[in-house]
Amino acid sequence: MKIADACGIKPERVGKLARGEGAITTYGKIVTIADGLRIPGRLLGLAPRAWESNEAHSEAILGTASMSALGVGRMGPEYAEGEAMRRREFLAATISAAGSAADLPVPDRGRVGLADVQRLKERTIRLRRLDDFLGGEHTYPIYARELSSTSALLSRGSYLESTAQALLGLIAEQAQQAGWAAFDAGRHAEAEQLYRVALRAATDAHDQPLIGNSLAFLAYQQISTAQSGVETATASCERAGSDAPPAVRALLFERLAWAHAKAAEPKGAEQALAEAEAAVSSAEGDQTGPDWATWVDRREVSIMAGRCWAELGRPLRAVPVLEQALAGFPDARARDKSLYTSWLAHAYLDAGEVEQAAAVTERCFQLALGVGSVRPHERVTTLLNRLKPYGSMPKVAELMEYAAV
Repeated sequence: MKIADACGIKPERVGKLARGEGAITTYGKIVTIADGLRIPGRLLGLAPRAWESNEAHSEAILGTASMSALGVGRMGPEYAEGEAMRRREFLAATISAAGSAADLPVPDRGRVGLADVQRLKERTIRLRRLDDFLGGEHTYPIYARELSSTSALLSRGSYLESTAQALLGLIAEQAQQAGWAAFDAGRHAEAEQLYRVALRAATDAHDQPLIGNSLAFLAYQQISTAQSGVETATASCERAGSDAPPAVRALLFERLAWAHAKAAEPKGAEQALAEAEAAVSSAEGDQTGPDWATWVDRREVSIMAGRCWAELGRPLRAVPVLEQALAGFPDARARDKSLYTSWLAHAYLDAGEVEQAAAVTERCFQLALGVGSVRPHERVTTLLNRLKPYGSMPKVAELMEYAAV
């Protein structure tokens, strides 16, 4: 009933949406859901990010009271995975046809002003929240639609040079987000194309942080397709510049650290992590950074450090960092938690702690259920293959049966 009231739909339609029948297509209702993901007392009621509320803090991302709107308690290892899946499936259903929405809050023709671009930017920020809880398979259509609409506005509208520059910057942001969703869905060719669109738009907008972020996305793409991303990731930091907002520097340097780790360059990884840690420390309380970089905080940098050490075969450094960082990470962000937890399992295996690795892999598998992203599933498959030689061990055998391998 609370979901129906919040979305302005009939209660019986909620059940149909949860079963994948029909979809909510209007931006207004979609953004109500996106807002409900982070506003206490609304839908999922997840607490806002630290920069959005003075009351939020890193260990209170998910509050018991805020979850009461759906009649469930605080998420944790004991949380029923079926409930988590159903909630994600409902959210995915509500936006599955969003690509057909045509309710841009700006005129189809005539002069476009900076105020119009600002409204579109706010819309993009709010829809970006969906990426925290849904995979690219579900978000790609809506992000691609936003990009297409803004690009059409740029080509057909009438505006001053300052507005054109603002539109180009917005297109760069939207292309990055759409590219990320395509990447998350395993559509690598489309992801690379969108990142290059973002790079061109950011260059034309003369926005150095956005140029740097476009290059960082391209570097991440290269790494995921068995290429070295070190050169491109290094260029991303250089192009953004030393005067980029701290949150931007933290984001770009942590991705540079990952590029070095994947290239088996521990010294480069450690240096980049130090830069990221210094940047994120100076970012605390800073309100000047762009929205697309504000998700990078101390926890995210710690998780990246753990991932780097796991990739570099240094489990004694990776395990404590990942365990501490993941201890308070919300299950609602199932895709990210499954991915991050997979590196903990990876490190346990490297340390010879097979049973613990199997237990953590099982948790990764549970979190990945119903997530519209290929990445956690690929990571779980890799871990299961690594565990197969230990199939005679009870915990591993139990995992293999559970995963039906």
